[in-house]
Parts: sequence; C-alpha cells; structure tokens
Amino acid sequence: MFRPCIDIHNGKVKQIVGGSLRDAGDSAEENFISELSAADFAKMYARDGLTGGHIILLNGKDSPFYEATREQAFAALRVYPGGLQVGGGVNEDNAPDYLKAGAGHVIVTSYIFPDGELSMERVKRISEVTGPERLVIDLSCKKVGRDYYIVTNRWQHITKTRLNLSLLNHLTDYCDEFLIHGVDVEGMRKGPDTGLIKLLARYKGKNAITYAGGIHALSDVEMIRNLSKDRLHYTIGSALSLFGGDIPYEKLL
Repeated sequence: MFRPCIDIHNGKVKQIVGGSLRDAGDSAEENFISELSAADFAKMYARDGLTGGHIILLNGKDSPFYEATREQAFAALRVYPGGLQVGGGVNEDNAPDYLKAGAGHVIVTSYIFPDGELSMERVKRISEVTGPERLVIDLSCKKVGRDYYIVTNRWQHITKTRLNLSLLNHLTDYCDEFLIHGVDVEGMRKGPDTGLIKLLARYKGKNAITYAGGIHALSDVEMIRNLSKDRLHYTIGSALSLFGGDIPYEKLL
C-alpha cells in the first residue's frame, strides 16, 4: 500500500537527497521545495483517504529552524488527526506531545541508539510511554560491505547495529510498525535498493513494514509488490508528481 510523506526542513516541505543532510548550516541537496504547507498536504491525504503517512522533521533541536519545522508538523496533525505518523527527534519526553496533538503513531530512531548501540532499555521505556500499538521504529540503513547498518541523527551517523531478521524479530513486540529508508538510494530517483527489499520481504512477523528510497517509476512499485508478495508498504518522495516527479499521484490513488 502507498504511504504518503511530508518531509519538513527549515520550515518548508521538501524532498532532499538523503545522504546530503548536514546539521552544520542546516544544509541539504534539495530535489524539491514546495509552495504548499505541511497542513495543505495533510488535507490532501485526508481527502483522499490515505493513512499511515509519515511526517519527518529534518532539523535538529538546536537548529534555528527547529521551531518553524515543528509548528508545520503540528499544523498538519491538527487537520488530519489520527492519519499521520511523526518522526524526527522523537523521545520518551516529547512523544506524548505528538500523540496528544493528533499523531496516530510516533516514529523513533536516534533515541534508541545512544552511542551507536541499540539500547533495549530505551526501547522498552518509550514503548511503555506510547504503547507498542502507537510506536513505529525507524531502522533506516546504509550498506557497508555486504551488510546494512542502521543510521541515526538524520542519517549522518552509521551505528554498530546491523539490520537483519534477528533485529526485526527482536523488536517486533515493542512496536506496531517499522519504517526503513534505503539511505543509499533515497532521493536519487534511480531505482530502489533491491537487496534491502529482498531482506525485508523475508520478515514473517506481525508488524507492517514501510520501505522508502529510490522509487522512480510505477514498475518499481510492481517489483516491490512482487518481491514482497504484497507485504511491504512503500513511500514515494522525489519521484512523485506532488514533489516535481514523474509518477502521477492520481495513478497511485
């Protein structure tokens, strides 16, 4: 199933090349900057009955743009309560704020990987705060050698944790879904990471998985559906017509 997205950077809805994001100067290689607000996109997704979309805040909390980015997210939640997920700097302290504001789920990454290592203590704490039924664990990754490693802090840091079936199964009971960007291809519009998709397709647990990264044609969608036997959800960013790409939004609907 298609899951929509709203990526917010420097207070604007954007599509960026995933590996280009830098905290220094709040810079990124940009594919598209929208004239519409996050709330405008949320209204559209609500109108069209799309659920499970994610809002990602791409500024760190020390950025001068952080509050503008956060306000865009809250505005989107207000117009589509229950229909969107929120990620980007989520931790056990601020997760309740997003849920109370209307997020269906919160998405967590960096908080549960302090010092590049998975902390099951933190996983359990935030799962207790949100309830596993309202938690999405983001396991976005980069390929290093033959293996995929989780990346954190807006995809700038490669952790010591490998993405594999053992990790997915270990985390299954603490969350409702997984969100996984193939960071090597994110925003490149040159095709998805088939190796990563094949890995994710082997997961037989109860949780939904949303794949993101590199989709640039409807044939990519069919490939993902076939490889995963229709079990993977997918997100399309830069290649979608809403963000200046060639894949018609109306066809996905």
